Amino acid sequence: MTRSRTTAAALILAVAAAVFIAVRFGSVALSTGDVLDALKGRGDPVKRDIVVGLRLPRALLGVLVGGGLAMAGATFQALLRNPLAEPYILGISGGAAAAAVTVLALGLVSAGSWVLPAAAFGGALLAILLVFRVASAADRSLDVRVLLLAGVVVGAFFSAMIALWFALSEASTVRNAVLWMMGSLAGADWRVVVTAAAYTLPAGIALIALARPLDLLAIGEDTATYLGANVEQVKRLAFGMASLITAAGVAMAGVIGFVGLIVPHAVRLVVGSGHRALLPLSFLAGSAFLVLADVVARLVIAPSEIPIGVVTAFAGVPLFLVLLRASLR
Repeated sequence: MTRSRTTAAALILAVAAAVFIAVRFGSVALSTGDVLDALKGRGDPVKRDIVVGLRLPRALLGVLVGGGLAMAGATFQALLRNPLAEPYILGISGGAAAAAVTVLALGLVSAGSWVLPAAAFGGALLAILLVFRVASAADRSLDVRVLLLAGVVVGAFFSAMIALWFALSEASTVRNAVLWMMGSLAGADWRVVVTAAAYTLPAGIALIALARPLDLLAIGEDTATYLGANVEQVKRLAFGMASLITAAGVAMAGVIGFVGLIVPHAVRLVVGSGHRALLPLSFLAGSAFLVLADVVARLVIAPSEIPIGVVTAFAGVPLFLVLLRASLR
């Protein structure tokens, strides 16, 4: 417990530091005094708009999306008893991407800034419903192997849809779709932050409430049943909450890889596999990781920026190899 509390304190400080760095640094130079004045509602109106209207909501969206993806990854790893499981394993990213590419190809984005994230969220929910429908039709007990196969099939269908749109669309549309699929926090504003929080925080609290049943499921379904867990109810609720968090993250920021894969591994090596500590600490670690990745994405080629998914991949691959080696030891 002491190690968990120490880790939690360190991660809270890391998240606070990451948010401050994200607000302080960017293509427009600001001093610490400028940031503090803006947060107090004083100072230059332009700088205040940069801090409060642009950088702060972007950093907070990174907190929600990064933390949500990490928590969802830890949940899927427990449910599927597979350390390589990640939030997009059930075809969620494919459904969201297919819907986003569809509205881009049809030119519907011009109708409003809300169209693309709404379509992506709807596509992600459609993918979840299809996966659960296919899996329950084949096996009402929702066997994890059947669920994985259903996810592969649904994901392949949406990949074919994306390829069809790419073949029929103009080059500019294809480029916009590919950039969206690589992930970005550039569309953040306070409305987006509130929407992301409305989905991510309640679902995350529900997952933390399932910590003990998830511990039992990670051992095995038979053991969990013997120890009094309602296995089917826990699986459906946990799958649903983790999928909802992932769908919200994809809708608001695109497809961002490696956060839900490597962050739970890193936290597990420090505090163990007990989900009462693992889930909230994964949220904090994922938040800090994604916010700092976004800072790198904004600063490397400022004033332009690179997709945040590129940064997480470059950082995630070597980090995953290091974690894998440490876990084998």
